[in-house]
Amino acid sequence: MSSGAVFLNTALLMLKEAAEYLNLDPGLHEILKRPKRTVIVSVPIKTDKGETKVFTGIRVQHSNARGPYKGGVRYYPSVDVEEVTALAMLMTWKCAVVDLPYGGAKGGVACDPKSLSKSELERVTRRYTSMIYDVIGPYIDIPGPDVYTDAQTMAWMVDTYSMLRGVFTPEVATGKPISLYGSLGRLDATSRGVVITAREFFKSVGKPLKDAKVAIQGFGNVGYNAAKILHDEYGAKIIAVSDSKGGIYNSEGLNPHKVIEHKNKTGSVVGFPGSKPLAADEVLTVKCDLLIPAALENAINKQVAERIDAAVIAEGANGPTTPDGDKVLQERKIAVVPDILSNAGGVTVSYLEWVQNLKRETWTIEEVHSKLEAKMVRGFKDVNERAKKYEVPMRQGAMILAVEKVAEAINYQGIWP
Repeated sequence: MSSGAVFLNTALLMLKEAAEYLNLDPGLHEILKRPKRTVIVSVPIKTDKGETKVFTGIRVQHSNARGPYKGGVRYYPSVDVEEVTALAMLMTWKCAVVDLPYGGAKGGVACDPKSLSKSELERVTRRYTSMIYDVIGPYIDIPGPDVYTDAQTMAWMVDTYSMLRGVFTPEVATGKPISLYGSLGRLDATSRGVVITAREFFKSVGKPLKDAKVAIQGFGNVGYNAAKILHDEYGAKIIAVSDSKGGIYNSEGLNPHKVIEHKNKTGSVVGFPGSKPLAADEVLTVKCDLLIPAALENAINKQVAERIDAAVIAEGANGPTTPDGDKVLQERKIAVVPDILSNAGGVTVSYLEWVQNLKRETWTIEEVHSKLEAKMVRGFKDVNERAKKYEVPMRQGAMILAVEKVAEAINYQGIWP
């Protein structure tokens, strides 16, 4: 079974559990199990050498019951329909949890971006955008960046869409460069959301984030920015970090600014002066107050969960915990702030960017941070209340809240024709 199929099974199991708690109508459950639309397209390009290469592009639109579809586009070799469907479903729940007027979508191209030149990546992006042009739009489906895509990718998407439409349409995508009406605060939005929800959890149990020991798996955009915010703004102690090549540990704390400098010079956090080496997955089992898995999905399986030594986990990645792993964490009473809440900062600031674009306004960083803070704090409060009401962990509380909101919207709309 592919990792995408495993991930989709996990997403469907989470939905099933929430449906049971809510005594959801079986017909509604069936609607929510399936994406509303799945688009698979051929993405041929001419390489720099003049050869023809053909990639597979996917866009899955899960639900638009609460608003236009919203979700990122990833470039990765293992991208498949199952993985993208699971991610689209998670986006539906994520938007509902923090009360954004969106439904969930996700897209991707099955390619190895590291083996493509910048001009080849541009061709892939423009071809993919042209192929899904009919099913995206400012009030239909708004893509954003994800794994191995960035502001440049979104700029190409916006330009391609605008050229085909004949009107400059920056609101068709989010996560754009600032000069193309991107939003301030977008780069570290996911990380800031993770930190805010972790802070709210610590508050709820009467503990400060100051001097808390933090371990972070993944030192890309989410992991690094979470480390920076925790270190600079809250005085937390970052004791362990990792990337795909390995990990490092220092019980006295690591300076994330110096670690990222080292990574930018050498290509990895490994070998950072004054640190002890760790295997990449060892970071997950370091004794700490806060663990942030910020790499890819399924990192915390049953075996890893049995060895985790953290007081709380705030999920920076999408789907980093398998069902077996989650069961072990529950048995061991290790609290988890789930991905559909903790990493919703990214889509929240994407929403704020979209609103600015629609109004043709530009907000200050203070305005963006203030609105993000309000959404994340409210989301945490609502999830915590559901978890207490149903006497379940926060993951189930978040799913119950999200499924309840989406199901209610579908109920009111009815099925037509």
